[in-house]
Amino acid sequence: MDNQVKQVATISEMANLLKILSEPNRLGILEKIMDGVQCNCELGDALQIAPNLISHHLSVLRDAGLIETERDPLDARWVYYSININKLEELRMVCNEFFDPKRVKPRMIACGPSFSKKLIKN
Repeated sequence: MDNQVKQVATISEMANLLKILSEPNRLGILEKIMDGVQCNCELGDALQIAPNLISHHLSVLRDAGLIETERDPLDARWVYYSININKLEELRMVCNEFFDPKRVKPRMIACGPSFSKKLIKN
């Protein structure tokens, strides 16, 4: 895969994750899970969100790979949610790289009136 195709894929993946995280309830759920492993009812109580909405947002976060699930060994009806550390680290690294101020380059005039004047002078 050439670098430009890889960059577009990375930007697309990052945009998708940022879109997922831009929903305030999902960001709140993720923040609460960062405090430690949580179950659906703990999240609902802490964030004052209905159980069906908690389940929906957890599903989106799980599908994105940001959280992991584990069933209780004694009663499989209970599901516990934790952060996927590897995915979180990947997201952090991609965002740090993308938003690095060192990437900003000075503008090279390649069009517009200033560019036309430059061509006429040469």
